[in-house]
Amino acid sequence: MRMPSVIFRYDGSFEGFLCCVFDSYVYKEYPAQFQDEAHLEHSLFPARWVGTDARHAQRILVSLEKIDPYAKELVVKGFLTCVPDREKILYQFIRALYDIGQPLLRQLSDEAVLPLLKAVRHLDGEVHLLKGFVRFSEFEGMLAGEIRPKNRVLPLLRFHFCDRMYNETFLLYDRTHREALVHKPGQWAILPLDSFQMAAPSAAEAQYRRLWKRFYDTIEIKERHNPRQRRTNMPQRYWSTMTEFQDESYFTAGTETLPEKRKKPDLFCER
Repeated sequence: MRMPSVIFRYDGSFEGFLCCVFDSYVYKEYPAQFQDEAHLEHSLFPARWVGTDARHAQRILVSLEKIDPYAKELVVKGFLTCVPDREKILYQFIRALYDIGQPLLRQLSDEAVLPLLKAVRHLDGEVHLLKGFVRFSEFEGMLAGEIRPKNRVLPLLRFHFCDRMYNETFLLYDRTHREALVHKPGQWAILPLDSFQMAAPSAAEAQYRRLWKRFYDTIEIKERHNPRQRRTNMPQRYWSTMTEFQDESYFTAGTETLPEKRKKPDLFCER
């Protein structure tokens, strides 16, 4: 018997999506489309709201873990990707996984597996590049940096930077997804942040920026200058937040102060 097609509307969270999967099986409905509350659209299909229930989400995660831990990892990472119709791709993978089981993971060209694998590889590649492309600046004892990724990379970059900069207080702002990774020794949080503006550097910070720029310009062998190879190893879309590619104003000390401090929320996670 063919299941009725329904539009699932949810809060946009990963747990909310897993609850949509749970409800699909409980009520025997096929998702014609997934819509988060920030992107609601009219459609000819009936729509209903799926509330987020941590218990239902956990049951889906546990079932994936039982089939294969790698399957769970693919689903968790897949939700962080920027691929269009992300939820539909994840749902098709989960459904095929329940039907076929662990052998599905060896069928790399399967239409339920290949789109997810490509998306996750793109995410992992971007995370790998940003580990080397993030540039921090110091402001009154705190480090701050910003990135413009395609995927939601902060949950994965968190492991790298929190481990390597354990004793530092820092903020890394994702300008694309408007969220920030905030860390202080022993604690971290990823918080929504609608806007963030880097303050003008102090005289000492401006000097460090100029030194880094000078090092970058000096280390190159002029006779082997190869712009195409540089764009291959260091894609141009990352240059806008990298110190070595900024204009002269970036290296000038100013008197501006940091944006007005907000009340710190008690949302830090213990390490």
